[in-house]
Amino acid sequence: MTHETRHEITISRLFDAPPELVYRAFVDPDQLCEWYGPEDLEVPCETVQIDARPGGFQRFMMRSIDDPDHRYQVDVALSEVVENELLAGHQEVERIGGAGPSSRSMLRLEFHSEANGKTRLELRQGPFSEETGQDAKERWDSSFTSLDSLLRRSL
Repeated sequence: MTHETRHEITISRLFDAPPELVYRAFVDPDQLCEWYGPEDLEVPCETVQIDARPGGFQRFMMRSIDDPDHRYQVDVALSEVVENELLAGHQEVERIGGAGPSSRSMLRLEFHSEANGKTRLELRQGPFSEETGQDAKERWDSSFTSLDSLLRRSL
């Protein structure tokens, strides 16, 4: 039997927008559906529900652009919320349509004000196996590229 190492991923990303705008992109349903998810998945806006407070949630569905029957239900239970500064809790992703088992991970997003109206986003998530963690990093990087585009249009 092989013992698989579990670890957290960390991502630090600088956005050319103030913390209020970056934070809002995570808690405004109309914005979240515009940028969230890797390039091969989309978030239908009508599936997004957000209650950004301690004890609140983010709920939405992601679906494959190529195969709409390939879907993921994402539920984030928020335990810590500080407006424009912090979103933290646990994320559960249920794969629908035979896409595999569901997963649960800790998720922490910190929004730090930087010089010249920029924001440094610090993300921690896990635990993951090494392979799943690498996949999660790639998905977040793809999402953050879309978020960059959305923020540029918002300024």
